[in-house]
Amino acid sequence: MTYTFVLIVGLAAGALSSVLGTGSSIMLLPILVYQFGPKQAVPIMAVSALMLNVAKVAAWWREVDWRAFAAYSIPGVPAAAIGARTLLALPSHLVDVALGGFFLVMIPARRCFQAHRSRIRLWHLALAGAAIGYITGVVLSTGPLSVAAFTSYGLLKGAFLSTEAASSLALMVSKVVTFRQIGALPPAVLSAGLIVGASTIAGSLVGKAIVQRLSIHTFQRLLDTLLLCSGISLLWAAFS
Repeated sequence: MTYTFVLIVGLAAGALSSVLGTGSSIMLLPILVYQFGPKQAVPIMAVSALMLNVAKVAAWWREVDWRAFAAYSIPGVPAAAIGARTLLALPSHLVDVALGGFFLVMIPARRCFQAHRSRIRLWHLALAGAAIGYITGVVLSTGPLSVAAFTSYGLLKGAFLSTEAASSLALMVSKVVTFRQIGALPPAVLSAGLIVGASTIAGSLVGKAIVQRLSIHTFQRLLDTLLLCSGISLLWAAFS
């Protein structure tokens, strides 16, 4: 029953992420934390996110902006590894607090990024990669931040989806390798990550046509709702 529920949420999360460019971790992480605990949930989600981003990159391979990818990923990869080590050094309840608090802060932060639609340069993208990479290592779900960074650089549609996915893939590889090196990715956790990842990929394939019928405004409200519910549920778990 545990895996059945997680797989159902994974299908919905994959469908949402296939259009928004983010959202799968926001939906899945609170469920995984509840079922497996924060120290196991983050490595499981990292494996799942890695698989989903492989599927996205494969779908949009020809449209990747490799300069933007390099600028973001070169500083972001080591920063993500450092963040992953930071995560595993923290007590479990502090991980819950960090995850929940970050999701709630993301609501006004995302709107602030949208309100200031100034274009950024390549070196700004490199700074964003380092900062977001470290945060990704600690809290995993930084999709709204990376979306803001790449769209502010000027990437849209296929170029945005492919480049953001390729960059996220590089960061997730760094995290998974780090988890593996320090013993945080035993076979049971790896297997769970593969199962969850398969469900999100299936969701991204079968749900895109349905999700695309929603308006951009509905998407934005849905993303904020996901952040709010996920943040509150994680903080509830931390203090209950």
